[in-house]
Amino acid sequence: MTKEEFESWVGSLEPEQQAKAKGFYHVVKRKEPRGELYLSPYSDEYKDLLGEVAGLLKECSKLVEDESLSKFLRTRAEAFLNNEYLTSEVDWLNISKESRLEVTVGPYEVYTDELFSSKSAFEFYVHARDFEFSKVLEKFSNSLQEVENNLPVPPEYKNNDLRATPIVVVNQLYAAGDVAVPMTAAYNLPNDEEAIKRGGSKLVIIKNVQEGKYHNILEPIARSTIAENQLQHLSFDAFFTHILLHEVAHSNGPHYTIGPNPVTVRSRLQEYHSAIEEAKADITGLFAAAHLLKIGLLTAPSIQQFYVTYLASAFRSIRFGIKEAHGLGQCIQLNYILLQGGIIYDPITARFSVNFDTVATAVSNLTKDILILQGNGDKKRVKEFVDMYGEVRKEVKEALSKLEHEGIPIDIRPLYEIEKYVCL
Repeated sequence: MTKEEFESWVGSLEPEQQAKAKGFYHVVKRKEPRGELYLSPYSDEYKDLLGEVAGLLKECSKLVEDESLSKFLRTRAEAFLNNEYLTSEVDWLNISKESRLEVTVGPYEVYTDELFSSKSAFEFYVHARDFEFSKVLEKFSNSLQEVENNLPVPPEYKNNDLRATPIVVVNQLYAAGDVAVPMTAAYNLPNDEEAIKRGGSKLVIIKNVQEGKYHNILEPIARSTIAENQLQHLSFDAFFTHILLHEVAHSNGPHYTIGPNPVTVRSRLQEYHSAIEEAKADITGLFAAAHLLKIGLLTAPSIQQFYVTYLASAFRSIRFGIKEAHGLGQCIQLNYILLQGGIIYDPITARFSVNFDTVATAVSNLTKDILILQGNGDKKRVKEFVDMYGEVRKEVKEALSKLEHEGIPIDIRPLYEIEKYVCL
């Protein structure tokens, strides 16, 4: 199916069917023998699998202690059977802060849809809450509007009615489906704009996964790629906090196009949306770190630690490949900041360093450019931007080859203790 065929077919549908065709929860199929396109809801398409999972979720709902978690498991089970997810999305957002378990299950991320970034894949997490760290990070939730108000864009690109995002710090017990590999360090859900309108969003920070990635991957990458005189600035706290700010930053900026007849940015940018959105969250999170340090809402890590750790982490993300949204988004950022002089490559040592005199300007400029591209919803301009900055440079390829030669892993793979006690 070509994009042109799909768009022509969608144009022939009634508005309600158009929304389903472009939405998260329906498969587009061909009807034989004439080959017409038609919609099949996930609840029908994956009936055998979802019916079994729904039954298990209902059983689990009777076993968990927290009533709000039990309610989510029940309504999500119903969603698997009737394909109506909005109620259970809000119930997920309303899981009590006192619940010892954090469970995420359902169709969420759209990275695997390379045509339009609209069809969601199923994922499953079971986490144990870290109550102490969750309380410490509440201040970041309340800083969301402060960052938004100071974004380097005209007022029409700013969201003046942001909700504070609940932040939950967890240790992962199990993950499966779309999130089995690579390991996710954090996530901000839901993605459904209607669910966000009704209930906001929730940020889940996975502490033990971040610790594993930092010590086993990021530190060796930094020792191989970063100028030796800047390695002193590498910091787990900067890594942890930037991931947090990345996820918070998904809420920043325009989610609907600017001007008359606004539509979702996702619907306009289509296959470019995921990579641009990940780039936005990364760079806006870095911009936010600098701003929060400046006004004193954040006192540590230092801005030098944020910048150097961000640079080392760029190579970690690009190693996943530029066909993957996070990898392409990071490639765009690295090239942009290199060209603006915020990052410097030394061909003699074959190492990279941060130019502390110019990097803040480059970060601000990139934040502005991406937010305006999103707000304008001009897919042609976004394609030009991705084409300009989305190719891996020669010196970066050489650095990545060096990491491969040194045997530095691309990602961690956990051994889940829970598997000893359950039959999977």
